[in-house]
Amino acid sequence: MISSTLRFPISYLLQRLRYLAGLANLSFRRSLKPVQRIHSRGDLFDKIPENSWDSHMHVFDPIQYPLSAETQYVPKQHLLSDALKFESSVGIHNIVLVQPSSYGYDNTCILDALYRIGPKTARAVVAFNPNTISLSTLQEWHTIGVRGVRVNLQSVGKTMELNELASLLHQYADIVRPLGWVLQLYVPIATISTLEKTIPELRVKVCFDHFGQPELSGLEEKSPSFTTRDPYLIPGFSSLINLLVQGNTYVKMSAPYRINMDREQDLDPVAMELLRISGGPE
Repeated sequence: MISSTLRFPISYLLQRLRYLAGLANLSFRRSLKPVQRIHSRGDLFDKIPENSWDSHMHVFDPIQYPLSAETQYVPKQHLLSDALKFESSVGIHNIVLVQPSSYGYDNTCILDALYRIGPKTARAVVAFNPNTISLSTLQEWHTIGVRGVRVNLQSVGKTMELNELASLLHQYADIVRPLGWVLQLYVPIATISTLEKTIPELRVKVCFDHFGQPELSGLEEKSPSFTTRDPYLIPGFSSLINLLVQGNTYVKMSAPYRINMDREQDLDPVAMELLRISGGPE
């Protein structure tokens, strides 16, 4: 399932929607729903539904909020004011702040930003140690607008055996289920195949980051012609689709640069199929 409350990433749509419209007759093993042609920047903005939420935004302020000593990368400064300026430029007034791996379990930066915006137009997805978090802390965070926890293996290059990962996800799910929070996962798409049976057992909403983090490197060899590339050839993509159609799993179409920095258009077959499965945009 793809929801308008989860991110059709605004920056990605502005870059790619016009191009995708020109591929309305593109097909893989399944027929694609035609996409209405886009003729101007104004038309692109008109495609953003009223009261939409940008569901994936990071805030980085390494000066005021020191990064984790274990961070795998040093991000550029991106203040809350920068985030809000971008949202304003595309007519978005609601935002979901997401805890980046560079801050580890220290949510101070994201929580301070959430306090400043307020829960009426902002939500947050935090990160925490499931072995040490307290119910009182979770309830306090819930009051100010936190609605999810993020488990991020991709950014830190961590791998886990299936039994270990499944046990961890069950632990998180048991913690957040009473609050109605989302369990947000950033894992390689191949991992989704191993989790296909586990995810429905969690009994919480699950959201995969960044298109499900598909591996595109072998797709060109398997489907040399761009217009006939089949995303179902990507290991794990079928499992992602199977989970989406069951109705309690979501995917964020966000951060294409994290998948292919140089050729974001290579993601188009994946994006088109995710849009087809979602039934939009029309």
